This record gives sequence, structure tokens and C-alpha cells, in this order.
Amino acid sequence: MNIDKKKLTVQILALIGLALSIKLACIYYVANYEKYALSSFCSISEFVDCDGAARSTVSQFWGIPLAYWGIFFYITILFLTIVDKLKGIRFLKFLEVFKNPMSYIAVLGTIAFTVSMVLAGLSIFKIHKLCILCVITYFIDLIIALVAFSRNSIIDTFRDFIDGAKKYTKTFIVLVILAASFLCYSGLTYNFVPHIKRSKSIMKYRKMTYNPYRVNGNQLGPENASVVVELYSDFVCPLCYIHNIMLHQTVSEFSNVKVVHHNFPFDKECNPYISVNMHPGACFMSKAAIAARNQGNYWGMSSMLYENQPYNEADVWKIASELGLNAEKLQQDMNSQKTMDEIETELKKAQDLGLDATPTMFVNGEKIVGVKPYYELKEILVKHGAKK
Repeated sequence: MNIDKKKLTVQILALIGLALSIKLACIYYVANYEKYALSSFCSISEFVDCDGAARSTVSQFWGIPLAYWGIFFYITILFLTIVDKLKGIRFLKFLEVFKNPMSYIAVLGTIAFTVSMVLAGLSIFKIHKLCILCVITYFIDLIIALVAFSRNSIIDTFRDFIDGAKKYTKTFIVLVILAASFLCYSGLTYNFVPHIKRSKSIMKYRKMTYNPYRVNGNQLGPENASVVVELYSDFVCPLCYIHNIMLHQTVSEFSNVKVVHHNFPFDKECNPYISVNMHPGACFMSKAAIAARNQGNYWGMSSMLYENQPYNEADVWKIASELGLNAEKLQQDMNSQKTMDEIETELKKAQDLGLDATPTMFVNGEKIVGVKPYYELKEILVKHGAKK
């Protein structure tokens, strides 16, 4: 195949890859930012799922969506196929450093395909999702590399790179600094992939095996706090565990925030308002927390319940022992009608408020459902007047 046919073939492949990358960028945006959007055409099963892959943390590199990297890659390939023609333009004379563009295309295609194989492995074995359009681009990268490849591709690329860097040293250094700065900014801030930023913020707390901000006692925050968080949660709810740690942290950082907890167990043992028994054992734990409050350590018991998930009285007595509580009194209070009446009252209040999910909180009256990233939670509190 002569050089002109090679260039034409590469151009056609690059245009197809560019079109696919633009489509993947659209899928990425819709999957992550259009809440009520329908599934894309390439999400056809639990495994073959472009949308699921787009929502995963491996759908970006250095804070930039992989689809955008693909767009940049194919535009670069197209540029290299016409760079010889551009050299004739006076103000583009510096392009003379691109002496063997087909060699560069071969090397870039090889690198792209190698990266693609890593991504394929992550997709299959880590997130268990396969993006069909992505797979097509992987093969396009391979074919581009094979079409452009020659015996001296790697040597030519390395030699020309060194020669170009020597000739335009200052420009090269500036470009490297700018590129590195941009990647550091995008990779550290995740501003171009806010959903990843949110996910990583929440994941930090999900990985915690205990509450490092745990407070013992019945009070979480100052009595006369100007910012009051009315929290409705369930001790079996995984997101409530995360939320509990976050709220403890906010109280440690702000001087005028108080958290008031209301039991909202999704357990049919005590909750008559639910049709599905989502969290068996939640009523039992709510009773333990209320009983611990009678001995002055509601919040200490709450954190321990989230962390240990006791399923029987023996487990609760062990926690009580660690907290220095009287196990006999704890048992009496857990089984008392007064404790049950309190849970029923809180459940009735939650029902009247129309609550159907945990955690739900009211910050000075503003309703917030679900777990927010910690930086967003702080912003909400500051908006209501929270101060350091």
C-alpha cells in the first residue's frame, strides 16, 4: 500500500473513531447529568451497558472523560495525515519538525491500543460492564497502528522527538508545563467530572470502619445552636452510616451546628407504614439507642450500632459493656412500652412529613434527601449560617 492510500485509510478510520468518540461523549453526558434520560441504544443488558460504563469511575483519566481523550486522539491523527500539506503555509513553518508523520501515527495508534486493552480489562473484570462503541474504537486504534506501521516507526519517532525538542526547547518546555498543569488541575479537582468528584467524596466515608468523630453523650452540638439538623435515619441503612460520620464531622468543624436524631426504621416489626421489610433489625437497634440515651450516651450507642450491626441482645450487651452502660437497665428500657411509644411517635411524624427514604434531614427547615458529598453538606450548612 503506497503512502497516499495509507493516509486515506487512516483518515477514514480516524473520522469513524472521531464520530464514535463524539457519540460516546454524548452518552457520557446524558448518563451522568440527565436524571430522567432513557437508556442509550448500546445499553442492552446488565453486562453490555454503555451507560453503566459511562457512570463508573474508570470512565475518566486524570479528571477528563475518556471520550474527550478519544476526540483529542483522533483529531491529532487527522492532523498528522495532513501536516505535510500544512508545512507549505508560511506561518506554519515550525511544522517542519514533523518529518515522519506516519511513524508518529503508528506509535500513537500502538499506545492507544495498549491503553485500550487495559481499559477493556478494567471494564470486564472490575466494573463488569462492556461498552460496545468503546470496543469498536479499540479495533480502530489497532488497525490505524497496523496500517501506518513501518520497520523504522519507533526509531523515527524517537529521533524526531529529540530533534524537535532541541530545536524548539523553550516552546517544548512551556507546552510540557502547560499540559502538566492542566492535567494536575483536572486530576486533582475533578471539576470536569463532578459526578466522579461526588462519588470519591462519598466513597471516602464508605470505606471507614468506624466513626473517627464519634461523640459520647446525648448531645451532638451546642444546645443553643443556630443551625439545627433534624435527622431521620435507620441504623441498618448503609447510606445512613456514611451520613452519621459526616454529621459528626460537621459538628467538630462548626461551632453552631446541632444534630437531633429521629428514628425512622424500615422494619415491619415496628413500622406499620411500609409494605416491604427492607431493614430487619432496625427496630431492635432503635430501641437500643433510645435505651442508651436513658443512661446518657445516645450518640455513642448510635455510632456503635452503625459500626457493629448487632443482631441479638448478646451483641448489644457487648456494645453496652464497651460504652460502660448498665446492661440490665438497658434491657429493661429496650423492652419498655415507653420506648416503643417513642418510636411509634417518630414514625407517625415521619409519615405526616411524607418521608419515604433515609437518610432525610431538615436543616433549619430545608428538606435534604439522601447523602451529599461532604463538601456539599458543608455548603448547605454554611448557607444556613454555620460558622467555624
